[in-house]
Amino acid sequence: MKFNFKKIAPHLLVLLAFVVASVAYFYPVLQGKQIKQSDIVQYIGMSKQFKEFNKTAKTPTYWNDAAFGGMPTYQLGAQYPHNYIKKIDHLIRFLPRPADYVFLYFICFYALLLVLKVDWRFALLGSLAFGFSTYFIIILGVGHNAKAHAIAYMPLVLAGIFLVFQKRYIFGFLLTALAMGLELSANHFQMTYYLLLLVLVIGIVFLIEAFKTKQIPHFFKSVGILSVAVILALGLNATNLMATSEYANFSTRSKSELTINADGSKKVQIDGLDKSYITEYSYGIGESLNIFVPRLFGGSNNEPITKDAVSVKQMQKMFKISTPEAQAFSGQLMYWANQSYVAAPAYIGAVVIFLFVLALFLVKGRMRKWIVAGGILVLLLSWGKNFSILTNFFIDYVPLYNKFRAVSSIQVIL
Repeated sequence: MKFNFKKIAPHLLVLLAFVVASVAYFYPVLQGKQIKQSDIVQYIGMSKQFKEFNKTAKTPTYWNDAAFGGMPTYQLGAQYPHNYIKKIDHLIRFLPRPADYVFLYFICFYALLLVLKVDWRFALLGSLAFGFSTYFIIILGVGHNAKAHAIAYMPLVLAGIFLVFQKRYIFGFLLTALAMGLELSANHFQMTYYLLLLVLVIGIVFLIEAFKTKQIPHFFKSVGILSVAVILALGLNATNLMATSEYANFSTRSKSELTINADGSKKVQIDGLDKSYITEYSYGIGESLNIFVPRLFGGSNNEPITKDAVSVKQMQKMFKISTPEAQAFSGQLMYWANQSYVAAPAYIGAVVIFLFVLALFLVKGRMRKWIVAGGILVLLLSWGKNFSILTNFFIDYVPLYNKFRAVSSIQVIL
């Protein structure tokens, strides 16, 4: 086979553009600076004890006294031998953090669009729109690195699945196994679970299409190939998955040994998290308009407010409080929707939404069907307690759904 450099040259330029865009957005990393992420600051404190111990110990410890009165290190950066998929992940994320995650957003979505036969120029623009989605940047600011990590690999998993259904079985199998292995290595099972929900929607749409076009053998052959790929991916992450499964039985995500509540009443035993805890962060129905109207319901409820702001002056006058107190209270009032706390509105982009609506009329076939069906499902689920009929059904009857909280975060699929 003759090597055609001209054919791959545009893609190499695109990768270079992604590197430049990622580093330029977080340019302070070039000066040796690090972003201050609140969750990561806490993680550093909790993990310091066992990391210091492991530096000199012949056998690493998997227990830590410095977190919640003592807990396993399975979710605190435990290192397992022969974790080769993690080495591949580190190789891909060669840029300084958090530019590495943004770069990952870009390249994985670019791969998906190429598999969907999108022209590389449009794929470049689409990848930039995906990578710079507001929510994906917000979570980096607060230190939800594992979540960003898992989100970034989602498009690559879908790319592998679509390749198989395009009858490119070998390449699709290899990509799915690799991508799913990387997805699981990100270690944010809630995001992976949400991806699974979308894949199930895709599977249902493709099955209906297979019945209509009499392609049932191809459908089940594809499912079989993908199942083997997923099993291989699970094997690549077996140590962490088995340890986490063991630990889950002793966490709040399993049955409690307590028989009474704090007020003395009998405790109802549930095999999962409490519904009120699961739905604490439920997206408001009207708040969903934030995806294309920025700050429609304000921004964060911890926004920096200048001391000269009108709201600060009014609070000082009304409540006779100091300037810093007035600034703090004013900052909390900058968000006025349903959730307990938000760092910023999850704005996707008016232009992106416009192009999506336009595509509903221009794009035909099963592509439109699974995108619309999946989008509607996750939007309704993100409403949580504000759409309790669907949410309670999923909590009560859909396996593992009651293991995860903050249902509003399912909007990453949207």
